[in-house]
Amino acid sequence: MITANNLTKRYGTVIALNAVSFVIRAGESVALWGSNGAGKTTALRCLLGVHGFEGSLTVNDIDVQRHGKAARAVVGYVPQEVRFYDMSVQETLQFYARLKKVTRSRISDVLQQVQLEAHVHKRVSALSGGMKQRLALAVALLSDPPILILDEPTANLDVKAQRDFIHTIQQLNQQGKTIVFSSHRFDEVIALANRVLVLSDGELQFECQPGELAERLGLHRWLRIWVDEAYHENTLRVLTNEGYVHSPNGHSVFVQVNENGKIAPLQSLQAAQIPIQDFDLVEGELITVQEENHG
Repeated sequence: MITANNLTKRYGTVIALNAVSFVIRAGESVALWGSNGAGKTTALRCLLGVHGFEGSLTVNDIDVQRHGKAARAVVGYVPQEVRFYDMSVQETLQFYARLKKVTRSRISDVLQQVQLEAHVHKRVSALSGGMKQRLALAVALLSDPPILILDEPTANLDVKAQRDFIHTIQQLNQQGKTIVFSSHRFDEVIALANRVLVLSDGELQFECQPGELAERLGLHRWLRIWVDEAYHENTLRVLTNEGYVHSPNGHSVFVQVNENGKIAPLQSLQAAQIPIQDFDLVEGELITVQEENHG
């Protein structure tokens, strides 16, 4: 379904991808794993044909360099940051259906696939983050592409929205869609991937099965905690003062914990009268932590 040979992308003197080669078979769900700057998003943009690159890349037997538009036609793309005009869900899908030249009958099909039928008349501004991500997935599915490409698909979602979105992608994969997604969330990779391509500094380090990833990378256990934006600064200060290894992540913060101390950070925040919106234990996570966070 997808073949990359010596895929290389340069930005001036900076090499974002360096001779990366891989094959993704039809029906697979493959994760691109790595920290920020590893080359994950660059690789996805090359697959979409929106970046020039060196080497060769074929998607569904289409040469991406020569026929980028045709390659994009067989791919549905869900970005990490979703932006729409403030129309209703139905109007949004009608707009993209016209752009993609697909019949309006597809709209009811994709609404059912992403479980948005009950929200069809809501304006985009009234949707939760999880619903907006589902709407982006609905747009990607309009032309019924054989391949779905997702860039950090659950990075900005709360725990329930993450789980619901992952379940939808699992169903699409079971129905035959080929899934390629970037991630640095171990639980997401375990739930979605059949295989993992591990990138670092623009190079493919190795491939492995999802269950092998934590051991090969020496990943830690993390507690992901959501707090209101008004308490974000105080949360980081408390965690730093208590000596926790931690890293902010959008509307949440990751805190490294051990087997016997999973609730200790929560107790520290409660003692500081910081309300906790939600939390989730992640068995492994690739986190870049600043030195000053080591206490």
